[in-house]
Order: sequence, then structure tokens, then C-alpha cells
Amino acid sequence: MKQSPRFRTLGILLTMLLVFAALIPATAGAAGTEPIVRIGVNPQITEGTVGATGAFILTNKATGQVLYTGAAGQSIPVKLGSTAIVRTNYRLQVSFSADRSKVDALVAKATALGYVVYLEPYNNGWRVYLGEFPSNASFGVRNTFRNKAIADGVAMSDSFWKLITITDGQASIELTLPTGAVTVNAPVTVAAQDGLITLNGRMYRGTGEVRFNSQGTLALINELPMEQYLYGVVPRELPPNPYGELEAQKSQAVAARTYAMANLGKRKADGYDLLPTTSDQVYGGYQDEHPVSNAAVDGTRGMVLKYDGKYVDAVFFSTSGGFTANNEEVWNSAPVAYLRGIPDAQRGNALEHVPSLEVFKRHANPTSLRNAAEGDFESDWSKYHRWTVEWTQAELQAILGAWFNTELGTIHALNIPDRGPSGRALTLEVVADAGTFYVYKDTIRSALKYVLADGSYTSLRSTLVYLEPVVDPKTKEITGFVGYGGGWGHGVGLSQTGAVGMAEKKATYQEILAHFYQGSILEQAY
Repeated sequence: MKQSPRFRTLGILLTMLLVFAALIPATAGAAGTEPIVRIGVNPQITEGTVGATGAFILTNKATGQVLYTGAAGQSIPVKLGSTAIVRTNYRLQVSFSADRSKVDALVAKATALGYVVYLEPYNNGWRVYLGEFPSNASFGVRNTFRNKAIADGVAMSDSFWKLITITDGQASIELTLPTGAVTVNAPVTVAAQDGLITLNGRMYRGTGEVRFNSQGTLALINELPMEQYLYGVVPRELPPNPYGELEAQKSQAVAARTYAMANLGKRKADGYDLLPTTSDQVYGGYQDEHPVSNAAVDGTRGMVLKYDGKYVDAVFFSTSGGFTANNEEVWNSAPVAYLRGIPDAQRGNALEHVPSLEVFKRHANPTSLRNAAEGDFESDWSKYHRWTVEWTQAELQAILGAWFNTELGTIHALNIPDRGPSGRALTLEVVADAGTFYVYKDTIRSALKYVLADGSYTSLRSTLVYLEPVVDPKTKEITGFVGYGGGWGHGVGLSQTGAVGMAEKKATYQEILAHFYQGSILEQAY
């Protein structure tokens, strides 16, 4: 059929639209709304201070009542007033009924037999629990109790154990205002009318909150938009001085944003999402912001990493030592497709590029960890790319004896019977007078601490390490051990100093992320 000029024009327009749509990058994604994130900046305290650099308002969050209007620079002491007693115990659920007469009859029978009884209102009825056992009570002890309750006719075979948390009394927050003390039984918010809020003297964007945590003490919380939160994360995780390469900073911003998005609500039982420490991500608030890291956050606004439609587990660490690790080499987890070990240089994935003992020994100037208290992508950037560490017999006996909680006697060998594809130790075998002991995967770093110049102990930088005995040439006795190693951190995901090295060699943040999170896709979350 012959088409009219009108239909031919529509067809051309439709073809152009389809071609244009095909040119839109796959990373675009559907934009959502920037989320608000809550950080437990002081997660467990009994007293602290709130205020702002400008005028501010303190409000009862439950009622909306304004408690106080403060002046610029003023700091208001807050503390835990009366405390609630929080108890978590195993209790045996024996019944649920909406018939109060049946509930009362069961309670009366159990009480007469000497059982501890607890009633919980639920769904227009009542759950009946018997017993009160510590949260660490063994199954055997609890099972004996359950069998007796069944024999006494106050439980059935379908009864089961639950951990029940009960709060006795009501906790309060006490504010010491210029006008006198005020007690509040609800969270208190602090909002700056101009300027920044302060929590325990530290400045933050957004708003603040004082509230009870799950332990019955107080938490100081900073609530703010995601991008402003990242302003305080990126410079703490990858300091712009000396790591000021913008593309590396951008890769850190995307990794940090992805982690935060994937973990919103992680700690909701305590009233916030994330901690400001390495347990989640280090966050320093407004005082740690830097123009370079802020530009990196702004330049990647809303960008996250996904794999198979889900947020990647955007783990990162300081320095790989030459080859990153598969996740299962480090943790007891199933292999993750995008967390595969790769070299930190453009040399291909062949295993001959995995660092060896000879590679470490040939390094011209390795850092001595004991004295370091103060060509590859990362080798020019990190003093922990290659390092050595030494232990005396006495030091190792104290360190490993504390770990295994026993007197080891002379240590005869530190063996690494198996390694992962990245060269990292999977098993540490300790052969001593007291026997043979084992430590596995990343736990090796915590067990095999080393001694700093000031005499304190700290965890081994990496499991990418080779160990050799130090033998007295005269007595032939083993007087200690030496380790030749590389890297700092668990080794999975993004190498921060590796990212800096790639950026210095003109790689974009997209290329950096694609290198360290194999097969992941950049998407616009909002």
C-alpha cells in the first residue's frame, strides 16, 4: 500500500525517536528522590551537648512543642534522666487467644504451679508466655523446662521459644536550660535557623536529634540529605590531601553512596541508619569537608553501582599490595560475581602477576611496620604497598597466646598451608609447644598483631604476607619471625590508593569503578 506523506513523516519521526532512545546511556536509570539519612554520630552516651553556630530551636519531637530557642554559639547540656530497665529473655509462648476467660484460666493454673507468666497484647487478643531465661540459656535447659510445662498441662507440643524484650519504667531526657531543667520522655530535635547544628561540639549540616537507643541510653543523631552526608564521608575515607585526584574522589563518592543507599535502615532499632565509623563508613560532618571531595560528590550526584538490578556491596579498602581478593578469600561468603580479584595494574589477570615472596623481597624500599607508626597503580601512592614486620619469640608468644587464650610456649613454625588466588593467606598454622593451632581468612589479621615503636599492638595490615623464621646462626634456635607483605585492608572491592594511581594515569571514575567492581553498572538513583 502506498503511504501518504503524512504517514511517511510520522514514520521518519518514530525512527528518529527510536535511534535517539538507543543512544541514551544504560546508566541513566529512573531517577527517584534523594533520601534522608540518619547517622548515630554519638550512638551510646549518658550525657552530651546540642546547639548551633547560629540561632536554633529545640523541639519535643512527639508533640511539636518548642522547648527552647537558643542563640548563636550556645550549647545546651543534655543527659539521661530516669532510666528504663531493658531486659531480653527467652520465654515460652504457650497460647494465643482472644477469649480473656481462657487466658485468665491458663494464667491462674500456671501461676499456681509456680511459673513466671507474661502476657503480651496482640491483634485483639493475648499471647501467653511462661518462664524467663537469659538470652544465652542453652537449648538443653530450655527444653527441660518446656517438657515439664507440657507435662504440667500448661503448654502444648506446638509451644515455642521467643526472645522477648521488656522495658520496665520510662526513660527521660533532661535538658539543662538557662531557665531551668526540663525533662522530656520523647526524642528532642535541634534545628538551626541559620548556620550549622552542633552535637557534642562538632558541626554538622542538617538537623540533630537526641533520643533513646535500644540499650536504654542516649544517641545523638545527625539527619541530613544523602549528598550532604557524603560531603562528610568522602574526605574521611579518601583524604584529598594527599589523594586529591578528582576522578579517584568521584569513584569513592559513588562507592560510598552505593553503600549508604543499600544500608538505609540497617540500624533502625537504635533510631538511625548508619554509624560514623568503619563499622559502616567514616563520617566527620561539616568540619571534615573539602572542596575537592565536595566537587566529587556533586559531579556524581545520585550515581550508584548495581549488579543484576541490585545495589552492589560496595566494599573498599586502602591498598591491595598488587592484587585484590575474591570476597570468599576473605570472608565466609559465597562468591560474588563483581567482587573478583584483579591486579591493580594493567597487566592482565594471569596468576603469574600475583605477588610472591621473591617479589616482596626484591622490593627496593619496603616500609617497616614497626617503625611506621607515623609502576603499579598504587605503588607510588601508598607506603603500605610493600612492607616488612618482625616479631621476637616473646612478642609472638604474648600476642598469639592472648588470641588462643593459652600458654603456647616456644613457637616453632608459622605456616600458611593454603592461599587464595590473590596470594592472600587462607589459613595460618601455628606450631608451638602447646600444640598446633589454626586461624582462618581475614581473622588472621586480628590474631597476628604486630608491635609498634611505642610498644602497643595493632592488627596486621593484610593477609597478603609471607612468613619466615629468624634463626640464631650459632644456637640454631628460632628467635623470632619476619613477615614480607603488601597492602592494607581486607583487599576486596575498590583499592583506594589503586584508584588514585589509575586517576593519575588519566582513568575516569567510570573506568576505575568498572575495573574494581567487575561487571557492575552505573545507574542514576535520583
